[in-house]
Amino acid sequence: RSNKPGSSPKGQTPDEGNRRTDANSSVSDLANSVTSDLVMLSPGSEEEEHEGPVCEKLGRIQFSVGYSFQDSTLTVKILKGQDLPAKDFSGTSDPFVKLYLLPDKKHKLETKVKRKNLNPHWNETFLFEGFPFEKVVQRTLYLQVLDYDRFSRNDPIGEVSIPLNKMDLAHMQTLWKELKPCSDGSGSRGDLLLSLCYNPTANTITVSIVKARNLKAMDIGGTSDPYVKVWLMNKDKRVEKKKTVVMKRCLNPVFNESFPFDVPAHVLRETTIVITVMDKDRLSRNDVIGKRLSTAKKTGRESLAAGPRNRVTSINFNR
Repeated sequence: RSNKPGSSPKGQTPDEGNRRTDANSSVSDLANSVTSDLVMLSPGSEEEEHEGPVCEKLGRIQFSVGYSFQDSTLTVKILKGQDLPAKDFSGTSDPFVKLYLLPDKKHKLETKVKRKNLNPHWNETFLFEGFPFEKVVQRTLYLQVLDYDRFSRNDPIGEVSIPLNKMDLAHMQTLWKELKPCSDGSGSRGDLLLSLCYNPTANTITVSIVKARNLKAMDIGGTSDPYVKVWLMNKDKRVEKKKTVVMKRCLNPVFNESFPFDVPAHVLRETTIVITVMDKDRLSRNDVIGKRLSTAKKTGRESLAAGPRNRVTSINFNR
């Protein structure tokens, strides 16, 4: 319902009318954005206090590459890593490096694991012997840095790919390269189907967690025990938490659970719903499967980006 410019509904001041208009438009944007939205999960961590457009720093790696024409040998030296992200509950990581000469992924080499170290020094040399130069230049050197986990799958930290035909291999070259998110499928986290409904009469937001599909397997057995945690946040502060039941050994769980939250219309713009898909572990800390950032400006289907072991979905009601 619209009013003439400069006028207010009977019994309301102009400020009250503006607040109601802002709240109604926020609800309208929200409904268009996330109702029955299939969103793709992205990496993150349970400790994140708020969501935003974050470019995750994965650190960098130093290595050397060179080719001996006399011995037909490609030499790769993995020297050190710097500013690697913490993947473990203790605030550190146990990094090691895998080496491939793509497209061949059958033969991989690995460094030693450096325990509790975000700036590891490996200083290890790897030789690819009997490798004709004409074949070497058709290969891509692929380095993947991972965090070693004793009781679950190793967590990918980042990767570097170097086409060898773009390097002067006649001389040993030492390079620093920034790590990028892994693109080998390890970052795929799955999809989550959810819906939101705001009742302006009761001042409640109902979050319905419908189902998930193709969740990442976090356990050694190739499966997960997923559940969903829902946080109500106001001005980046956690207000209230609710969670679904745990679905044992299931990568395509159906939850069909709804959670109402009390949210007055005048604070709707400052309200955020954070949804975290978790993997329940009995003997260690629960793993975050993925995360999501969605704002009321966005409409239609959105995708959750892929990431380290964790995943969180953030739905902002700001216009």
